[in-house]
Amino acid sequence: MDDWHLIVGLGNPGPEYARTRHNAGFMLLDRLADHWQVAWQHEKRFQSRLGRTERNGRQLLLCQSQTFMNLSGVAVAALVKYYRLPLGRLLVVVDDADLPLGHLRLRPAGSSGGHHGLDSIERHLGSRQYPRLRIGIGRQDERREIAGYVLGRLTGAELAVMERVLARAQRQVECWLERGLQPAMNQFNGAVTAPNNEGIKQ
Repeated sequence: MDDWHLIVGLGNPGPEYARTRHNAGFMLLDRLADHWQVAWQHEKRFQSRLGRTERNGRQLLLCQSQTFMNLSGVAVAALVKYYRLPLGRLLVVVDDADLPLGHLRLRPAGSSGGHHGLDSIERHLGSRQYPRLRIGIGRQDERREIAGYVLGRLTGAELAVMERVLARAQRQVECWLERGLQPAMNQFNGAVTAPNNEGIKQ
């Protein structure tokens, strides 16, 4: 197929999960779609909410899987197979409780770190060699059982931080598309600083 790039935001569908910490991936995809003026369509074939656009001569597909988090790999693998995508052109956006709120970490590959959405994608692709952008949501304490926390809604203070994080993540995704993975990692990984201190990283 054409030079497609696929950006997948992980989350759970439905209004009861809106603005929960586990839906950070969905939140970034909504922001990208708004900024790029991409219309969403529900496509049962891929069990996903999809948006298609073109940027800098590249065909771009945005995806919010509607399978629920633990089955994210079903939708992702179906899209990768249909569009014959090299895994280097797949970017998965995911929340990360082991990363502090306000931090971004883009990597070319890696383990799931116990994230069920990434576990599912790895199983269905048979590989962990695909880029992933982790959005930090932090954690309340060191307990491993954090389902209640990640499925809880962001507080007002957390939302204010998350808005700045998502704005920076949007620029990081655009950098990935325009300049490649390494420049996007070098310029945008790390903690989001106060707006008046970001300087050339805007």
